[in-house]
Amino acid sequence: MDAVIIENLTYTYPQAAAPALRDIDLTIGAGELVSVVGANGSGKSSLCQAIRGFIPHFYGGDLTGRVEVDGTDIATQQIGDLAGTVGFVFQNPFTQMSGVARTVFGEIAFGLENLGIDPLEIHERVERVLDDAGLQPLRDRDPMQLSGGQQQRVALASVLVMDQPVLVLDEPTSQLDPATTDGVFDLILAARERGRTVVLVEHKMEHVAEHSDRVVVMDGGSIALSGTPSEVFSDPRCEALGTRLPESMYLRRALEPSGLRLPPAPLRLEDLLREVAAGIGAPHPTTAPEVH
Repeated sequence: MDAVIIENLTYTYPQAAAPALRDIDLTIGAGELVSVVGANGSGKSSLCQAIRGFIPHFYGGDLTGRVEVDGTDIATQQIGDLAGTVGFVFQNPFTQMSGVARTVFGEIAFGLENLGIDPLEIHERVERVLDDAGLQPLRDRDPMQLSGGQQQRVALASVLVMDQPVLVLDEPTSQLDPATTDGVFDLILAARERGRTVVLVEHKMEHVAEHSDRVVVMDGGSIALSGTPSEVFSDPRCEALGTRLPESMYLRRALEPSGLRLPPAPLRLEDLLREVAAGIGAPHPTTAPEVH
């Protein structure tokens, strides 16, 4: 079953001179993790807003084509109705805080309370996500007093607890250090393992390359490339469109003059280092250096 079906989608914001999205055709299977990448202004966030239903219901403007999420045409639904189908995590976690909850526990429970979920079930679900997200030590803290990284984990937890079938994440690690980024990806991957569909906008290409089932490259509001991480990142058009490659591919480029036999498109540093070690007769490294 397909979780997201977009057909011939074109969208123009109110008073904009040109469309933000042009002729988008995209199908995402249930349980798939699809990363959307591209240069700034390429249409990534607008595509996320369309899947969530903020376009056109919140922003207005002109939309043609069709967006169907979990079997529902978003044009026939209100934003509130779609909250049970699509979970959305913004780039800036501050904008996602309710502003009324005085504890992390209350912030995570807020959406469930608005849906009228039984209090006992709310308690069980919030406790579970606090454990999964490593947020138990912060459960009684004021969410507005947390660091940006802590707020982002709370924002993600407040969406995960809703258990929607589709998650749309717009640069959820943009403000996070490497260790916290890894923790957020652990949560994202756990959600996918439970069958949830993930649409991810992300600039940390090492994680995109390692974890995505498919990568979509946006350019000028259109889909320029789509395929597996290996297919997309090995395509010269990807970098030409302003998309960064995984660090391992830049390192491979720097090592080319050495004459070593190197993998053509290494997506992970571990893969490249393994080949380099084999080429010089050194022991295989067990871990790759941390990328900052």
